[in-house]
Amino acid sequence: MKQTVTLEIAGTRFRLVADTDEAHLQELAALVNERVAQLGKGGSASSGQLLALVALGLADDLKTAERKLKRVEELTRRTVHSALARIDHRLGEALDHVGQQPQADDEDDAP
Repeated sequence: MKQTVTLEIAGTRFRLVADTDEAHLQELAALVNERVAQLGKGGSASSGQLLALVALGLADDLKTAERKLKRVEELTRRTVHSALARIDHRLGEALDHVGQQPQADDEDDAP
C-alpha cells in the first residue's frame, strides 16, 4: 500500500509516495545523512557536491559488494561441485565393492 513519507536528507525535506516501509526509508536517509556529515566536516562543499560524493561512495560500496558476492558464489559452486564429485566417486567404489562380493545361491536360502 502506497503511503506518503517525508525524509530529511542533507538538510532538505523530501516528500515521497512509496510502497516501502517508512522505517526502512528513514534508515537509508540516516545512512546518507551520516555520510554527508562525515564528508562535510571542515569543508565548504555544497550539499549537492556532498550528495554527489555520497552517491559515488554508495555506488562503490555496491560494486564492491557485488564483486564479493560473485566470488562467494563461484567458491560455493566449486565447493559443491567438488563435494558431489567425491560423493559420486565413493558411491562408485561402494557399488564396485558390492558387485565383487560372492552371490548367495537361492537354493541355500530355501528352508
